[in-house]
Amino acid sequence: MDFKGKRVLILGLGGLGGGISAANFFYRKGANLTITDLKSKHELKESLHKLRNIKANFVLGRHRKEDFFNADLIIKNPAVSSSCPFLTEALRKKIKVEMIESLFVKLSKSKNIIGVTGTRGKSTVSALIYNTLKKAGDDAFLAGNIPNVSTLALLETVKEKSIVVLELSSWQLEGFGWSKISPHVSIVTNIYPDHLNRYQSMKDYIADKKNIFKFQKKEDYLILNKNDRYSKEFAKESKSKIIWFSKSDFPKSWSISLLGKHNLENAACSYQAAKIYQIREDVLKNVFSSFKALPFRLNIIGKFEGRTIINDSTSTTPAALIAALRSFPPKKIILICGGNEKKLPLGELQREIKANCKFIFFLKGSGTDLLFPKLKKTMPKRVYGSFDNLKDILRVSYLKSKKGDIILFSPGFTSFAMFKNEFDRGEKFKNETEAFFKKKAEK
Repeated sequence: MDFKGKRVLILGLGGLGGGISAANFFYRKGANLTITDLKSKHELKESLHKLRNIKANFVLGRHRKEDFFNADLIIKNPAVSSSCPFLTEALRKKIKVEMIESLFVKLSKSKNIIGVTGTRGKSTVSALIYNTLKKAGDDAFLAGNIPNVSTLALLETVKEKSIVVLELSSWQLEGFGWSKISPHVSIVTNIYPDHLNRYQSMKDYIADKKNIFKFQKKEDYLILNKNDRYSKEFAKESKSKIIWFSKSDFPKSWSISLLGKHNLENAACSYQAAKIYQIREDVLKNVFSSFKALPFRLNIIGKFEGRTIINDSTSTTPAALIAALRSFPPKKIILICGGNEKKLPLGELQREIKANCKFIFFLKGSGTDLLFPKLKKTMPKRVYGSFDNLKDILRVSYLKSKKGDIILFSPGFTSFAMFKNEFDRGEKFKNETEAFFKKKAEK
């Protein structure tokens, strides 16, 4: 596809690199670029700084109808809702609309694409599969729903025999539905309620997830979780070869270096994917035993004065927080949680917190406003909040802890009450923790 001279509209610049990488790609290809975002110049200053050397027309703080209707191609950022009125009208007028990952799959020289989706575990599974492929000597790449990695830029390096692992969110899979394509190997780690602040129902959320296998052919593969409630439905609708996984598939004599029982399930899923590519077991065993947790996913920041500090900032749902709580001995956990809600059920989370935590400290946010009063009512001497900064919440949670305790930062809600995103939140917690204990050591 030749983009030279084409009028390309980047819809949504964002702050995690997707809009930036798309802008850089189309600029290199000679397109006439317009970039539009509802956020202001001030809010996007970091992203704009990264694009200071490209020529583009920036329309910020608003959208203009003419930018949509005059475009030859619109690239929609996953964070932009498809209900955007100008976008809806552009689609009605048959103006070409693409999303980055599905466009990559359409244009890639390699059709050996592994797509990984799911509510939880997709980042870890994607990284594990990629690492096994690299360790086995394959020409492998990892992209998709990963901050600051340009999927489109891989079009310039991927060869016909390359294997590309794409982590795919439900929003990114919307583009696969538009394009009527699915990866050669598709993986669904699990399905839990998520993003119900944006989707009207679980049915709509699952409909986007289904795009990962909906357009597969009989020679393709679909890897499904044997213990997930939606897997039977997916298998019944699929035309491809079904491969099942569960914790019991992971070799009992092998070890994994990751915390949490849920990561045994992630390892089993990755193990089944690796078998499709006939990767030797000694290679797999080495990868699983040495693989380090991805940033802000049950990372041990350190052990200070007998307390273990865990950073699980990418926990943005009740299901993720529940998995974190079940990863440690009950009644040893000092929990730091809270943030903005996504209209997800909280009943099970409330029960798990009561059963597992010594003390709970809440950061401010709309989700905190829902959960805090319920817990405060039933366990008043164990619940504190809400705090508007990490420094104070870390100090008081430490004061309530004892030697042998685990201070677990696993918010269970989104970050947008106080932070740019969950990665910004995780980095700030890491920095505050290191500064806090450095200061204590100097006294």
